[in-house]
Amino acid sequence: MAKLAFWLGWIALLQGCMVKALPYDYSASIECLAEPLAPQYGGGILRNADFNAGLQGWSTFGYGSIAESTSAAGNAFAVALNRTRPYQSVSQKVYLQGDTHYTLSAWLQVGDGSADVRAVVKTVGDFVHAGGVVAKSGCWSMLKGGLTAASSGPAEIYFESNATVDLWVDSVSLNPFTKEEWAAHRAASVVSARKKTVKLQATDSSGQPLANAAVSLDAVRTSFPLGAAMSQHILTNSAYQTWFASRFAVATFENEMKWYSTEPSPGHEDYTVPDAMMAFAKSNGIAVRGHNVFWDQPSQQPSWVSSLPYPQLLAATSRRIRSVVSRYAGQVIGWDVVNENLHFDFYEGRFGWDASTAFYAAARLLDAGANTLMFMNEYNTLEQPGDMAALPDRYLQRLRQIIAGYPENGAGMAIGLEGHFTNPNIPYMRSALDTLAQAGIPIWLTEVDVAGGGPAQAQHLEEVLREAYAHPAVQGIVLWSAWHPEGCYVMCLTDNNFKNLPQGDVVDRLIAEWRATPRAGATDAQGYFEAELVHGEYKVTVTHPEFNNSASRSVKVELGSGSEQYFVDIQV
Repeated sequence: MAKLAFWLGWIALLQGCMVKALPYDYSASIECLAEPLAPQYGGGILRNADFNAGLQGWSTFGYGSIAESTSAAGNAFAVALNRTRPYQSVSQKVYLQGDTHYTLSAWLQVGDGSADVRAVVKTVGDFVHAGGVVAKSGCWSMLKGGLTAASSGPAEIYFESNATVDLWVDSVSLNPFTKEEWAAHRAASVVSARKKTVKLQATDSSGQPLANAAVSLDAVRTSFPLGAAMSQHILTNSAYQTWFASRFAVATFENEMKWYSTEPSPGHEDYTVPDAMMAFAKSNGIAVRGHNVFWDQPSQQPSWVSSLPYPQLLAATSRRIRSVVSRYAGQVIGWDVVNENLHFDFYEGRFGWDASTAFYAAARLLDAGANTLMFMNEYNTLEQPGDMAALPDRYLQRLRQIIAGYPENGAGMAIGLEGHFTNPNIPYMRSALDTLAQAGIPIWLTEVDVAGGGPAQAQHLEEVLREAYAHPAVQGIVLWSAWHPEGCYVMCLTDNNFKNLPQGDVVDRLIAEWRATPRAGATDAQGYFEAELVHGEYKVTVTHPEFNNSASRSVKVELGSGSEQYFVDIQV
């Protein structure tokens, strides 16, 4: 047994060495294809990942039947036949290295209709959900997920579905990355997605380059929006005001804009509190997300709404959306129009399947700002690979449904991912973002918190925030940490004296790291000054010892196509 363990460990070590230099593959597919693409990373540590050698290396899981098959185009794949149990499928045994991230992908099809299919990794004493997809008959769908191995040991990868249809499997990959490699990928992505090399040239009035000119770049603002939830206690607590305004560029009112807060009884609206919070945000240059117009969870309706007959409910919802959206139109950067409509369906149950479509159409008509985003806000799409209701595939399916019912909804739609984590599955989080990014619309993490306590809470928070910031598709992050004297929802950043807790230290450290910072130096012999800058706005000032005056101008550093460098001529 000791000899076997040695050989398994040695083989795994060699496999790890072979993939060490591989970059991370951010690609994903949300199309159902006639033939699957090749396995990512050549299959990683899996043998015969494309089934070109039949079923070699693969086994039957769950006392089922498996067979090899070939498409009309000559593509080989495996089929789990005559399934009577969810877990009956093909499987492969592997050896996992502890404290290592694994990215997983596969192409799946079912023999009839459509079905949720989940990837599972069976380890010693646990069954780890690593991702899922809605597989269809007649075409191949890509599942992309991942997991972190808690310890070294043997494992087995397989697929499961509650539908007892034949399950087709192809192009499977399980690829390891050390945490150092993972962090290196993240750092490289930050450079490409959040920074740009700027080359400035100083010239005199005749256009001749000025050598040894002093250049200073003063940061005006950072482009990437980092925000937090805000409670109404900010209106009466100056320490809270100072703490919040000195850190965050975006605010979401925790509960104060919700329907049960603004219309506690029918026809009696009161916007006193959210109006005051909006005034505070404006006076401090803080953008606001509108949260929320409707919430699909039955228990979160105003108490008088739940029992309304259809005609009265229709009138009440019409009054609600006209009231709140018209009031704050042009004052918010986005709306959570329907909250959590993957997990709940209060309005669909009363009005029909297209209720959300109608709400988004109305919100867009009432707030037609070109830059106002309309979010579909949902939980567990990043957090829980085992929640089949909230899979990235399910999310995109619902998004497409909302747009298909009223194509004008496509303008300004955005993906809102709440991000309520406990023990984050970081490889799955990245894979889910890869999949959602294929929609080509803005992605925000809208309610980020981490449950638990002790050092792990702050550590997990930093992992989540770094992962989100580094992903090129993410355009903003909001923390769900609104302060209350009696305690926060799940995660506080400070104590009641606004002294940082460990989570607050993490946030402050990242703010400092991500912030646009001043730079200074001198031009070279050709009058050039070069600097790598965080995306944002800068004031550039150039002076030269031979001249009595200086020249200043504003420079916006933004993500753009083409060269990573651009030139700004400054005449002194």
